[in-house]
Amino acid sequence: MLIRIRRAGDVRESEITPESLYLSRRLFLAGGAAAALGLSVNPARAEAALRALGPMRKSAFSTAEERTPYEAVTNYNNFYEFGLDKEDPAAKAHSLQPRPWSLRIDGEVARPQTFDVDDLIAKTPLEERIYRLRCVEAWSMVVPWVGFPLSSLLSRVEPTGKAKYVAFETLHDPMQMPGQNKEVLEWPYREGLRLDEAMHPLAILAVGLYGRVLPNQNGAPIRLVVPWKYGFKSIKSIVRIRLTERQPRTAWNVAAPDEYGFYANVNPDVDHPRWSQAKERRIGDFFRRDTLMFNGYGDEVAQLYSGMNLRRYF
Repeated sequence: MLIRIRRAGDVRESEITPESLYLSRRLFLAGGAAAALGLSVNPARAEAALRALGPMRKSAFSTAEERTPYEAVTNYNNFYEFGLDKEDPAAKAHSLQPRPWSLRIDGEVARPQTFDVDDLIAKTPLEERIYRLRCVEAWSMVVPWVGFPLSSLLSRVEPTGKAKYVAFETLHDPMQMPGQNKEVLEWPYREGLRLDEAMHPLAILAVGLYGRVLPNQNGAPIRLVVPWKYGFKSIKSIVRIRLTERQPRTAWNVAAPDEYGFYANVNPDVDHPRWSQAKERRIGDFFRRDTLMFNGYGDEVAQLYSGMNLRRYF
């Protein structure tokens, strides 16, 4: 099923979170001030990055759907590096030190480079993108991400003709990420996209949400957001991006290949082996709603999979 997403001009002024919300006591108590703002032992750098987030512009892909409350977005999510329960990241991610932070891009590129994330934030035009990000646990949310297209960064390193895939890697540091002391997954967490998926303007690198620096528990300081795929594809706290000729190994596909495919496109017609994916529940809703093909972004991304058997390449 395909739907047309309402564009930036349809977003009402009343849907933009007021500054008072960010400064409210309730927000700071939701996971602690340090975790909520992504602050580390160097708060000056974080404050500089925060100032660099504005002014922002609306993305042409923004949806006018009602946003998920900030407290839910930052206190109910998966980040196994900090624990298996959805409340664990907000409670434990204060150990992550997201600044300073380097991002290495190499592999099949003409100009491999290492970027300082705060330099990227300061020098890259940012957009606020309100995406409905559906996750595999049958809940979904609408998040006003702040970020920029992944393609703009990949273009700077000049992919070669051999580049067919993009591999991503999360920080591996059990001292900062205590969940990595448990053999739940093969660490570090890895994900991957086909190059044409990565170059699509809907694939973004997020550095903030709700107009603020990305909180630790949501993948500070930089993460991937691929809104037409299930949530585990949107890798957090990235330290390396590598362009490859062959399809890369990915964490969940390695752990359970019969349950988690490489593509992981939202598809109501392909059930998970242990549950139906035809319905989803938005956080805060009592009733389930129909799952939309490609999470409702079919008009934008369906052409990427023309002729593919999406049951086989799930």
